Amino acid sequence: MARPTYGLLCPIAHASELLAPRWTMPILSELWAGSSRFNDIKRGVGRISSGLLARRLRELEAAGMVERIEDKNAGTVDYVRTEKAVRLEPALNALAEWAQCNIDADLALRDTDLSVLMWTVRRKLDLLELPRRRVVMRFHFRTEVGCPEPTYWLVAHPDSVLPELCSTDPGMDVNLFVETDAVTLGSILTGRTTIAREVEFGRLFTTGDQRLGRTMHRWLKLSAYAGLDGIVVLREPDPVQASPWIAKG
Repeated sequence: MARPTYGLLCPIAHASELLAPRWTMPILSELWAGSSRFNDIKRGVGRISSGLLARRLRELEAAGMVERIEDKNAGTVDYVRTEKAVRLEPALNALAEWAQCNIDADLALRDTDLSVLMWTVRRKLDLLELPRRRVVMRFHFRTEVGCPEPTYWLVAHPDSVLPELCSTDPGMDVNLFVETDAVTLGSILTGRTTIAREVEFGRLFTTGDQRLGRTMHRWLKLSAYAGLDGIVVLREPDPVQASPWIAKG
């Protein structure tokens, strides 16, 4: 069944009719980030069901914005952007820059999906800045009182392209323990604050390998939108509520 349209002459309305369906732009952004396999796209987008993701990919394919490439010999399917979708990059860039400079960090990041956040951290690890050995990092997130506090592990091997992301204990000795929350880590990645600032405020705590802790600003790469002029920074903590953490590792 065809979707209802705005019935307007405005080109912005026409673009909205194509891009406004829920998850469409995040899917295009994830393809832009380099994901091409269904499961990787789903991990990067987060709270979308498999059925809805398949539907949106079919819609984008029908609109000529995504090409589905099937390799029957290898048994794989890849989804790649077409030139029509690539030409959206300036518009998506403009939206991202506007958001960075006009939406408060607490508002933008307060509902961040932790599994998606850690999937992003996995991509942002610069393995060349890590020791030439296996490195295991444990990220523990503070959440609202009464809610489970999730923990993730990143396992980086010197010869791997990307580290492994685990949501259950891989049973290896941990080199670095990181204690934080989603808003803080998301703000660091997007350039809305710095590691040093959050350590000072007690919203980021590391323990374990001192070299890894002190060089976090080197091995954790930031978003391409982190260096914008006029970015809205993360607010300082309320001095009444703020308190340094005690490591749980």
